Amino acid sequence: KTEDLASFPYNASLWVYLRHYPIEILDTPSEMTKSQKIFHQLDRNADIHIDLDKQLIYERVPPQYLTLDDLKSLGVLYWKIPVQNVDEIDKFRKERGYSYEDLIECSREKLPNYDEKLKDFFREHLHSDEEIRYIVDGSGYFDVRNKKDEWIRISLAPADLLILPAGIYHRFTLDQNNYIKARRFFVGEPVWTPINRPADEHPARKEYMTALTVES
Repeated sequence: KTEDLASFPYNASLWVYLRHYPIEILDTPSEMTKSQKIFHQLDRNADIHIDLDKQLIYERVPPQYLTLDDLKSLGVLYWKIPVQNVDEIDKFRKERGYSYEDLIECSREKLPNYDEKLKDFFREHLHSDEEIRYIVDGSGYFDVRNKKDEWIRISLAPADLLILPAGIYHRFTLDQNNYIKARRFFVGEPVWTPINRPADEHPARKEYMTALTVES
């Protein structure tokens, strides 16, 4: 069950795992078992290898950990709401004014033009509005840029709710399970058009960078 949504609730026991390439959300990173540590590639050259297999996890050496407050400093918000807690999802939607919802299912069987769509999703871009995803089934990765323009990878699984702010450079890929189902929320009529990088002069990007400066 989430806490009061007005004060950026999240489960404080969760951590975010930062690597040269991505970040991973974990329960107790200091006590990871070998089976939990699926991100075992100790590769500082992830950008070189990413075109070969973007579904792998690339760790920084040595690993670095961030709290969810670090994500919040980038404008990225995260909640964990059990899928069966329908009332909590409805409360979240109402409090944030999301009037539109649909369901996206990404797999070779379910998504038309699957290969091209995944290429588009993984091309670095921004949006002029928030991007909200609540994971119902499956798993995948959102990559976002931090203040040093380094990649942070966020691993999502069922019950994870992620909000990316307008103007943040990001991309998405499935993991090696090749399947995810997510509810998408939007204020008003949805606009899914990506604005590919470079887009530093776009109003949403300028506003986002201004907000980061104020936050700092």
